[in-house]
Amino acid sequence: MLVFVFTKLFQGFLTTLEIFGLTLVFALPLGLLVAFGSMSKFKPLKFLMRGIVWVIRGTPLMLQILVVCYGPGLLGLPAMRSPMLAVVIAFVINYACYFSEIYRGGIESVSKGQYEAGQVLGMSKTQIFFKVVLMQVVRRILAPMSNEVITLVKDTSLANTIMITEIIKASKDLASGYGLELLPILLGAGLFYLLFVGALTLLFGWIEKKLSYYKV
Repeated sequence: MLVFVFTKLFQGFLTTLEIFGLTLVFALPLGLLVAFGSMSKFKPLKFLMRGIVWVIRGTPLMLQILVVCYGPGLLGLPAMRSPMLAVVIAFVINYACYFSEIYRGGIESVSKGQYEAGQVLGMSKTQIFFKVVLMQVVRRILAPMSNEVITLVKDTSLANTIMITEIIKASKDLASGYGLELLPILLGAGLFYLLFVGALTLLFGWIEKKLSYYKV
């Protein structure tokens, strides 16, 4: 029975990892685009991006999942047939907005002197950003970014709102379907989270040491 429970929890954890991985793959670059939009000198684009970020950051992720999943059907549009797709879209939009604010803070924290020094050396704006500014920004945003990534691990549990069988729903299904005690199963699920978060913490610590050269 122990092996059976572990197998079911592991299957749920794989779904958790899928949501986590897809969110990062799409939200990290999208967040950078949103950050550039929110810093744009073209005011309509700037206000649009900041308005979207304000709405997304001001509403619960669970609500956003429900809106993405059921909203199109309620508006007479083609319904979202894949709950997993709805979850990934909601997570990507949500975390892209949070990441964008981290990116924006990191970029704006680099002093103008860094840009001016690059210009004196005859570098283009693109060269200045990628060769002078980028690694400083990465170093400065690493801590808040790691916090958001770890939060994402735990937020994946919200996918069970629309019946995605991630690890928390797998735990509930085991308890209700096989007459098992829920608490020990949930503790087992918690162990998966702890181990994964521990691995991420070690990874970010290693990256931070590697980037200590760029500390200013």
